Amino acid sequence: MSDASTTTVSKTPVRRKRPAWLRLPNSLLTRILAVLLLAIFIAQGLSSALWFTQLQSRQNTMVLATAEQLALSMATTARFFNSLPLNYRHIVLDQLRRMGGSRFFISFNTRQLPVPVSEDSDLKTSILDRVHDLLTRELGYQVSIDTQLSIARDLRVFNQAIPLMELPPGWGHHALVLDPDRTPILVVQIQTEDSGWLYMATVVPTPTGTLDTETLSAERLLFLGLTVILISLAAFLLVRSFLRPLAMISRAADELGKGNDHPPIAESGSYEVARAARSFNAMRHRIERYINDRNRFFSAISHDLRTPITRLRLRAELLDDETLREKFCQDLEDLSDLAQGALQSINDTTLREESTKIDICQLLRRLAETAELEGEPVAVNGSCRRMFIGKPLALKRALGNLLDNALFYGKKAEINVQDDERQLRITIRDYGPGIPEAARQRVFEPYVRLESSRNRNTGGAGLGLSIARSIIRGHGGNVLLSNHPEGGLLVTVLLPRA
Repeated sequence: MSDASTTTVSKTPVRRKRPAWLRLPNSLLTRILAVLLLAIFIAQGLSSALWFTQLQSRQNTMVLATAEQLALSMATTARFFNSLPLNYRHIVLDQLRRMGGSRFFISFNTRQLPVPVSEDSDLKTSILDRVHDLLTRELGYQVSIDTQLSIARDLRVFNQAIPLMELPPGWGHHALVLDPDRTPILVVQIQTEDSGWLYMATVVPTPTGTLDTETLSAERLLFLGLTVILISLAAFLLVRSFLRPLAMISRAADELGKGNDHPPIAESGSYEVARAARSFNAMRHRIERYINDRNRFFSAISHDLRTPITRLRLRAELLDDETLREKFCQDLEDLSDLAQGALQSINDTTLREESTKIDICQLLRRLAETAELEGEPVAVNGSCRRMFIGKPLALKRALGNLLDNALFYGKKAEINVQDDERQLRITIRDYGPGIPEAARQRVFEPYVRLESSRNRNTGGAGLGLSIARSIIRGHGGNVLLSNHPEGGLLVTVLLPRA
């Protein structure tokens, strides 16, 4: 039917939605950073685990060595008090307290006192076994010995009547306790020869002040976080600098695809980037040479055909048969139109002008005013939010072709403009018969007219839609065709925002 511009909307295959954990950002920068961060976390985790294991082993060795020294000191203290007469033990103990006390809290009890024990752990079991074995070896296997580990806050002395933490400092160096809720206290009760019990308690020195295992302390988390942040920042800056030439190549390719003349890009950077830049520059040179050769070729054809066609016209005028002369002249006219149309198609789709800011709505209103001067009503609705960057003469030619097509086949037209952040959408509706769906792709081919009976003087050469779509696609957009539900053809022009 019409020369009307229509793009068939090709059905794209439905893509299966990937799981959320597979939908990574599309940016190469974010993907590289994600891989680097994952590698950093794995490396930090493995190194932290190795470091913690070695540190914990050294600390446990130090704690066990300290426990052995405590056990030997307790054995010496027990032998000293056992060597004293029974009546002198309390006197010596009081004098010891008045002189500043010892590293142990010491008391004599008539019975073994219950001790609130701390939570079990491998280190606790090792300490108790080591202390008990040393005391047994030093004091003899016949002596009853009880060893326990408690927490300073829970421990009570003197028949469990007084909390350890409330005793005067001279009664034992328990004032060195850092955290009453966690500091371990070694309690040893040794039965004396008079069936009494020597009670000794002391703090077990540890690097962290506790026997608990802290795999991730606040300090370690802070150190890990700062390390990851600093490495990530350095990686971000480095990767971005590495990818900057690729962004330049991408912008240059986009400009070249839109027909803008872009100077050769610098062939610097890494080997791969420099190679890509050289390939792009070579491609740009080949495309430019091809376009120039094509233009010269068609210009030469047009020039070379003009002389023989003129010569044939002159000879046709000498024919005596009027009917044959008219047919011959019509064939020559068609041949001239085809050659001229081919040259026009090349010139119209070659976007040689520079891109600039265009008020698309104003351009459409001017086209509508020109049509109305010829008695063809055109309504323009909608507005543009901002200027569009493009080639003004080429866009005027493309939109003018689409509007002329709508007016030719639909007698009147309506133009609607919708503008958003992503794209500019222009719809041109006519009130003609529309285009069958099966023919919507074919109407964009050169020299195709759906009404074969129409002659070229009234129907054109069939190049308008092809030229219009080529220009719109040269701006990164597209032309779509559909039939309006109420009749007529609906042409949709999509122009992406930069």
